Amino acid sequence: MLDIFQKCRDFQTAKSLIERGIYPYFKEIESAQGPEVMLNGRKFIMIGSNNYLGLADDPRMKAAASEAALKYGTGCAGSRFLNGNTVFHKELEKKIARFKHKEAALVYATGYQMNLGVVSCLVGRDDVAIVDKLDHASILDGIRLSSGEMKRYRHNDMNDLDRVLSGIGPEKGKLVIVDGVFSMEGDICNLPEIVKIAKKHGARVMVDDAHGSGVLGKNGRGTCEHFNLHDEVDLIVGTCSKSFAAVGGFVAGSADVIHYIQNTSRSMIFSAAMPLSCVATISKAIDIIEAEPERRANLWRLTNKLKQGLQDMGYDTGNSQTPIIPVVIGEDVACFSMWKMLSEAGLFATPVITPAVPPGQALIRVTLMATHTDAHVDRVLEVFEQCGTKLGVIKAGRKNHTPAVH
Repeated sequence: MLDIFQKCRDFQTAKSLIERGIYPYFKEIESAQGPEVMLNGRKFIMIGSNNYLGLADDPRMKAAASEAALKYGTGCAGSRFLNGNTVFHKELEKKIARFKHKEAALVYATGYQMNLGVVSCLVGRDDVAIVDKLDHASILDGIRLSSGEMKRYRHNDMNDLDRVLSGIGPEKGKLVIVDGVFSMEGDICNLPEIVKIAKKHGARVMVDDAHGSGVLGKNGRGTCEHFNLHDEVDLIVGTCSKSFAAVGGFVAGSADVIHYIQNTSRSMIFSAAMPLSCVATISKAIDIIEAEPERRANLWRLTNKLKQGLQDMGYDTGNSQTPIIPVVIGEDVACFSMWKMLSEAGLFATPVITPAVPPGQALIRVTLMATHTDAHVDRVLEVFEQCGTKLGVIKAGRKNHTPAVH
């Protein structure tokens, strides 16, 4: 008789990497998510975090979380549908709606849960979700949970989007779902063209702004503000685990659509509410983002300095337009070797291999925080030059440069 656990015993991929000392995942960090972190009693420069604005270790954020926990407890002990809803959840939703220039908003306990719930309840039996091939896994999983159909178009290829939409009949409801900022590549979706093509075919548009919120736009409101298209995008969703430095997810849109999602989303109805410590933290993060634009400015300044330095060495940084810098190494094994060398030199970096990227395009995903210093960036560049030269990814020597201004 077949044992359902046999596949677990047969799975040797990770064990092989562990034995070779090049397994880069599930590292046990012993400190807060700051510019520097501790692992095994050793200090590393963190260049693999989504804490873009450096708020995860901000004293004001920690105070907000602590005060909320002391006053309201550690959890809401139930779903928002029943006993877990509070006036503070509603206050946060009003703040997010205002921040995103929408009528209403809804928060979930996690960003992944949010995409599962929003997409699966909106895409019905006679509907089609049209997605970029590089959209986040939570979007794809939400479609799989729905009773609708999924169609994919080539990454940021507007002609292919138009082709896909042209093949869907008028009797089908259509929802174009796209990442505002693509999490591994660091490029931005072509939102003006997406909106234009969607309108042409009677489709609605949903933008996942997980990596754009707090980073893009004059006021940090994200991809829609970057393109001045708040009113043209139907739904803006995202996670609260990046610039908002907590955990949770949100969806913002028209009042009628949000009301429908609130009352039909299974991941909302059947999950416990976000703890009030997280509610307070997210609220404080929005306040800081609006009050301190200099954080965002410093993030971009440091990012431009790092990206230019890497490019001057000869590194391929892809088509990144954001603080996500993909440093392309090549084959998966070479990427793991590069990661190990960086780690030995005191850098906490994140390797990304197939199937997350195409074969032969394995990369080190590099991200800075607004709270890094120029000294941190100089050290990162020094290590990348040493390791890249030793591995043969780049040639020795680096040009002098003046950092670009965002």
